[in-house]
Amino acid sequence: MEPQKETRSSSPTTWLVLAAVFLAAIAVTLVIGSRGDAAGETTYPDLGDLTANDPNVPGADEVAPTFSLMTLDDETFDLADHIATDGRPIVLNLWASWCPPCRAEMPAINTASQRNPGVLFIGVAVQDDPDKAAAFAEEISVTYTIAVDDGTVEEAYPLLGLPGTFFIDGTGTIVKSHFGVVTIDSLDDDIAALFGS
Repeated sequence: MEPQKETRSSSPTTWLVLAAVFLAAIAVTLVIGSRGDAAGETTYPDLGDLTANDPNVPGADEVAPTFSLMTLDDETFDLADHIATDGRPIVLNLWASWCPPCRAEMPAINTASQRNPGVLFIGVAVQDDPDKAAAFAEEISVTYTIAVDDGTVEEAYPLLGLPGTFFIDGTGTIVKSHFGVVTIDSLDDDIAALFGS
């Protein structure tokens, strides 16, 4: 009778090596996938295709859901009141301080807000810590209105991901939604096409 062969289980070292190789492969994939065409430029996915047919996300030609929030300047921003008394078109950007694409686009939004005084820009931090949102806005010297959501905006403007930008005309109608990072060029083009500014 032949002696039974001894089965060896893999040693802990083997498992550690395999885990390290696996993690390294994921890291390389993420780095390569995040590179833009130019060196050092990071690209982020555009979520438009994912949200275009979502019935919960307000789209073009729909009335913008209204909300009222305290801003970082300790003032109240009320969308319905703005539409009734001011009438300037609005660029509403939903963001969070923990969201890298949101952080990447904010300088462009800030520049666009300074170039277009005939348009009201408001950024609403959703699912965010108010202190962290305020610290980041201060860090990059944001000059447009920033508010921190109390859950109202997130419920009214549900998204599959951040950032999300809604272009609202002076009557309170959404004329365009963009999901993903905006650039200064895309903002200039959209504002000119949608608001004639």
